[in-house]
Amino acid sequence: MKTAVIIGGGPAGLTAAYELLKQTDIKPIVLEAEDFLGGISRTVNNSGNRMDIGGHRFFSKDPSIMAWWTGILPLQGVPAPDPDKEDRVMLVRNRISRIRFRRTFFDYPISLKWSTFKGMGLANTLKAGFGYIGAKIRPLPETSLENFYINRFGRPLYEMFFEDYTTKVWGVHPSRIGADWGAQRVKGLSVFAVIKDALMRPFRSKASAKVETSLIEQFIYPKYGPGQLWETVAAEVEKMGGSIFKETKVTAVNVEDGKVTGVSVMSPDGERTIACDWLLSSMPLKELVEGLRGLNVPQEAAQAAQGLPYRDFMTAGVLLRRLSLPHVPDTWIYVQEKDVKVGRLQIFNNWSPYMVADPENTVYVGMEYFCNEGDELWNMAPEAFEALAVAELEKIGMASAADVLKTSSTKVKKAYPAYFGTYGQIGSVREFLDTIPNLFCIGRNGQHRYNNMDHSMLTAMEAVKNIKEGSSSKHNVWNVNTEQSYHESK
Repeated sequence: MKTAVIIGGGPAGLTAAYELLKQTDIKPIVLEAEDFLGGISRTVNNSGNRMDIGGHRFFSKDPSIMAWWTGILPLQGVPAPDPDKEDRVMLVRNRISRIRFRRTFFDYPISLKWSTFKGMGLANTLKAGFGYIGAKIRPLPETSLENFYINRFGRPLYEMFFEDYTTKVWGVHPSRIGADWGAQRVKGLSVFAVIKDALMRPFRSKASAKVETSLIEQFIYPKYGPGQLWETVAAEVEKMGGSIFKETKVTAVNVEDGKVTGVSVMSPDGERTIACDWLLSSMPLKELVEGLRGLNVPQEAAQAAQGLPYRDFMTAGVLLRRLSLPHVPDTWIYVQEKDVKVGRLQIFNNWSPYMVADPENTVYVGMEYFCNEGDELWNMAPEAFEALAVAELEKIGMASAADVLKTSSTKVKKAYPAYFGTYGQIGSVREFLDTIPNLFCIGRNGQHRYNNMDHSMLTAMEAVKNIKEGSSSKHNVWNVNTEQSYHESK
């Protein structure tokens, strides 16, 4: 039996394994460095209080992805689930997210409601309107993320709602970030899109297929968080004959005569080599290129890969008796306030009441921080980090420290591939890797592209399609989420 080694047990890796087993007679061997599966799409369980790392709305413009998800976990009651699997279902949830700015809530995306104008004030509203008109008359060259935003919202709105938050997320000013990030995450979002949505809302049933992802009103969600779906997929992969090894880190990718022949790994059982006929890699491009053995890496590609930057991620889980504010329906809230470090907070009760052990009497909040591995925030002791999160939750007026019942925290390395550093030279990395016929780069880190979960899955599906058809082309794999129809945003 021919084999395909898959590096990474996240959405891309597990999708690739599942599809290989469904469509071919190739055996997948999934190698995951961590002791859990799902990557950033996992669910962390703290005594029955579940944390969704980064927040994951299950919505895609690609109907095949929607069908794939509900094929794994059916919609609750549609059809009625197997009595033995009543907990393995998808819930339909309302999409509500807002911005916390100047201790006031604003809709996200910015809406044309009276509350928006009231919160901004007359002077800022007029300034925003004229700023948008000016941006349409004299658009800037889209050489940076800053110019990308200004062209779609005008400078005043950009400075109010995008500049500081983006700097907080990426650690650098938007003027230093490539416009590609906006092109892949918020291409269709603009003041014009918001106006169009407001006008078409009464006719939404006819126009829903054309609604930007940031403007959707509902999404589906696993009853116990995104990790439930990927744990189910992993179980199916093993049931169908695939192999999954956790705590198994790839230390080298072995190449002979220009083709991958296997990988060297380190696990609790020691070092060993696993042979393969194909390699599907969702490991960071930087690590993949560093790990290649048996061929010469062009200097330009090696330097570009070495300089690719990443942003790391920390979340503090705060279990509360209550929030300080009345009914807060949001799944997550973007924190634009300059006087705190937190970038975003989630309210897990609103994702699914089953995410919380006692949803009637407690509220479980995730305080999300963006950082770099090894910096001051990353190196904080867990107790100090959790205390910071509680203090900032209180500072922005969301809760009282007196209502805190329990705290916890978690870290994620290389959560977000970044669009600065040597990102502008990433083409040389891709061109070099594409010369290896049986190597396919898939997923967010595998392509160094800030894709949504559905796009990561699609890269895996395209790779499996090529393997099935005997094609060594990589064009369709890299092309996922580069055409305008696929541009989406959380």
